[in-house]
Amino acid sequence: MSFPANPESRHPEPGVVVIPSVNWQGLKTLYLKEVRRFFKVQLQTIWAPAITTLLFLVIFALALGGTRTAVLGVPYADFLGPGLIVMGMIQNAFANSSSSILVAKVQGSIIDVLMPPLSAGELVMAYVAGAVTRAWLVGIAVWTVMAIAPGVDVPITNPFLVVYFGTMGAVMLSLLGVLTGVWADKFDHASAVTNFVIQPLTLLSGTFYAIDKVNPTMAMISHANPFFYIIDGFRSGFIGTADGLLVQGAVVLALVNVTLWAVCYRVIRSGWRLKA
Repeated sequence: MSFPANPESRHPEPGVVVIPSVNWQGLKTLYLKEVRRFFKVQLQTIWAPAITTLLFLVIFALALGGTRTAVLGVPYADFLGPGLIVMGMIQNAFANSSSSILVAKVQGSIIDVLMPPLSAGELVMAYVAGAVTRAWLVGIAVWTVMAIAPGVDVPITNPFLVVYFGTMGAVMLSLLGVLTGVWADKFDHASAVTNFVIQPLTLLSGTFYAIDKVNPTMAMISHANPFFYIIDGFRSGFIGTADGLLVQGAVVLALVNVTLWAVCYRVIRSGWRLKA
C-alpha cells in the first residue's frame, strides 16, 4: 500500500538554492565557536595581556616620566595608556584569527569549517567577528586595570573615536591574521609575521612617543604606517588631542580594511592552502 508523498517533507531538487541569502545560523555557530575557543582559556587570552600591558606602562612611565613630563599636553603616563590599550587589542586580534585557522590546518580539522554551507564572505566575517570580540575584551580588561592603577588617568572624552578606531584597528589585524593563518604551514611562519611585521609596525607607530618630536624622515615613515592612525585616533578619544589628522586616518583605515577584506575573500574562496 503506497502513501502519497508529503511535498513539505521532500528534499529540494539538486541545484535548488536552500539558503537564498546569508547563512545566519552557520555564521552564528562559527562565531560562537571562535569566542568559546579563546574564552575557555581567558586567563591566558584576556587577562595575561592586561597584566603585560600594565607592566609596559609601569616600566616606561618610570623610565621616561621624569624627563618627558608632558606629551601633547598631558602627563606621559596618560599619553602612554591609551596607546598601550589599543596595542594590546590589535595584537590579540591578529593572534586570534591567525591561530584559529593555523591550528585547524595543523590538526586537520579545517575540513569541518570548509564543508558546511558557509560562503567565503561568511567565513571571513565569523573569524573577524571572533577576533574583534577578543580584542575588545582585552581592551576593556586593560582599561579596567589602568583605571584602578595609581599614577595614570584614562578617562574617555570621545567614545565615538575610541569605538571607531579601536574597531577598525581590530578588524585590520583580524584580516591580516586570516591571511597569515591561510598562508602559514607551521607556527614558525605565523611567529615570523608577528616578530618581523606586526611588532615593528606597532612599536614604530607612535605608541611610546609623539610624532612631532621625531625627525622628518621618521615622521614621514610613521605617517605611512596605518598602525599610526589606529594608535593616534584611539588615543585622541581619551586625551582629546590628535598627533595627526583624524579624518585622514579614518579614511586610510577604511580603505585598508576594504582592500584586506577583498583579498581575504578571494583567497578563501579560491581554497588556496586550505584545500588539498
